[in-house]
Amino acid sequence: MTFDSVRLEPPERAVEGRRSWWLREALAADPGTACPPLAEEVRADVAVVGGGYTGMWTAYRLKEADPSADVVLLEADICGGGPSGRNGGFMYGLWEDLPSLTGLFGPERALRLCQTADECVKDAVQIFEDAGIDIWLRRGGHLTVSTSPMFDAVLDEFLTTYGNNAAVPSDVFVRLSPAEVAERCRSPRFRAGAFNAGGLTVQPARLARGLRKLLLDRGVRVHEGTPVTAIEPGNLVRLRTPNGAVTAAQVVLGLNAWSQGIAQFRRAIIPRASHIILTEPAPDRLREIGWTGGEGLGDFRATLHYLRTTPDGRIAFGAGTGTSASHVGRRLEEDPSWRRRLEADLCAWFPEFRGVGVETMWGGPIDVSAHHVPFFGSTWGGNVHFGMGFTGGGVGPTVLAGKILAALALGRSDDYTRSALVGYRPRNFPPEPFLSLGTRLVLAAIVRTDDAWDRGKRANPALEFVSHLPRKLGYHLGH
Repeated sequence: MTFDSVRLEPPERAVEGRRSWWLREALAADPGTACPPLAEEVRADVAVVGGGYTGMWTAYRLKEADPSADVVLLEADICGGGPSGRNGGFMYGLWEDLPSLTGLFGPERALRLCQTADECVKDAVQIFEDAGIDIWLRRGGHLTVSTSPMFDAVLDEFLTTYGNNAAVPSDVFVRLSPAEVAERCRSPRFRAGAFNAGGLTVQPARLARGLRKLLLDRGVRVHEGTPVTAIEPGNLVRLRTPNGAVTAAQVVLGLNAWSQGIAQFRRAIIPRASHIILTEPAPDRLREIGWTGGEGLGDFRATLHYLRTTPDGRIAFGAGTGTSASHVGRRLEEDPSWRRRLEADLCAWFPEFRGVGVETMWGGPIDVSAHHVPFFGSTWGGNVHFGMGFTGGGVGPTVLAGKILAALALGRSDDYTRSALVGYRPRNFPPEPFLSLGTRLVLAAIVRTDDAWDRGKRANPALEFVSHLPRKLGYHLGH
């Protein structure tokens, strides 16, 4: 059977001034060995497209399983130049998606997925500790707080899901009273919360660049500045690049939001923006609010606030913003209005940080899936494998993704290839033009509903109705 060539619109190489502070810090600490663009035609056993967490963990697991395997990794920018180098750095598994996983796959398979994801996170931490690579690991746990009476009900419903399941470990999402929350971090906005003791924080770009080093040490051929412009499926897959090509028996696609540029995935995910501001160092202010334990923080907004500290006393304060697009582009990277919003939110949460400067902001697309969980599979004759749909929470789950995709590429039948996430396809999003128009309308309603709930008020009934529409239509998004 033959398949038509698939053309790709590769991501633009990032302008240096737009890179995240994380990536700039990591590159300054260790620029790494040069990995020049591909400039010839080569053969490989497995070719990996994408130098983010998904692609690099896959390449790592391939070499771990078969050190003799010839693996080539192609990255359009630099490894870690996309979401892997600019996310919040919250590293945990899939427990917060247990309700969605249970609805999709049943309680036993959902529980096993969460346990396996936890095992993968622990394994990843051990890999970096054994290699002596500093990723700024903090075992502070993760705290999700209610910020108004309206969100108290959301917290109660959230905790009931876990409290009623005897199979869930006792340290997953324990209720903290307002006083217990204040012992970890004081804010006039914080009420009760849910604490996950297993939550970790890392410097995300150090993790990405550290993975790159591990790959090079194991003999993976890495080519940066090498966008794939076309895929020619067949018994041997040919990947065309501007100045060369790779022919491989197996191919793995780890493209995150850029998967949306491939026709068969166009309605499987939607690109949505996430942005972070970073303050100047203010360790004395962190001590003043008692936030010294390294906890990751988040709230219950559908347009989530997420924040954490750095070793030199900064706050990185981010949000899944109300910006979306029909395709990945600069619109998802630059949104000055959200800088103003995030600065205002930071000061509302922590008045002590008024007068502390915001040094920088960065952002970009994430790959949002309909059910808020990633999915994997094989296509075009079965030797092109893919994983996507991490919805902004991929630091931990991409470790599991690497094991799944490596096993698929090696043709194995094991617990990873039999995972519930393999072969599952989420509900498609609507076709254009309804997708773009509908997404913007719904996101605007969700943001305005979140804002009203943050003030302890109900939103306009029409807005709340629209913000509930995704769930009424079977999508695990919105309110």
